[in-house]
Amino acid sequence: MEPMDMGETAAQDLSVGQVAARSGVAVSALHYYEREGLISSWRTSGNQRRFDRSVLRRVAVIRAAQRAGIPLASIAEIFAGLPDDQTPLKEDWQAVSAAWRDDLQERIHQLQSLRDGLGGCIGCGCLSLAECGFVNPNDQLADERGGAKLFRDSL
Repeated sequence: MEPMDMGETAAQDLSVGQVAARSGVAVSALHYYEREGLISSWRTSGNQRRFDRSVLRRVAVIRAAQRAGIPLASIAEIFAGLPDDQTPLKEDWQAVSAAWRDDLQERIHQLQSLRDGLGGCIGCGCLSLAECGFVNPNDQLADERGGAKLFRDSL
C-alpha cells in the first residue's frame, strides 16, 4: 500500500494520535504497521501524518488476527489483495475471513488435541510433555524414562 500525498486534511481524516486513541493501539505499533504495508497514511502540507477513517477497521482486523495467532506477514499478504483506492467492502472482509478460516480451524484442532493429551500425559506418570512418549512418539529414550541416557560409542 503506497502512502498518498493528499495535501490538506479532510474532516474524515484522522491523526496518528486519534487512530491510536480510537483503536487502542500504540502510536509506535501504527508506525510499524505502516512500515510493513498493513496500513497507509499521507502527509499534509504541514507534514502531519493523516489516515483515512477506514484504517480503524484494518487495525481492528490486524489485532483480531494477531490474537488468533496469525503472523503479520500473513496479514500483509491478505491485505495486499484489498483495494487501495476505496474502503474495503463487506465482501472484501468476507474474503479475508474465508482465507484464514481453514488455518484457524487447524490451529483449533491442534490446541484441542494438546488440551486432551495433557490429561493423558500427566496420567501416565511422566509429568513432562518434553519426555512423554504420548506427546513425543519418536523419542527413542521414552521407554527408559528418567531422563537422557544416550551415550555414543564414538565419544
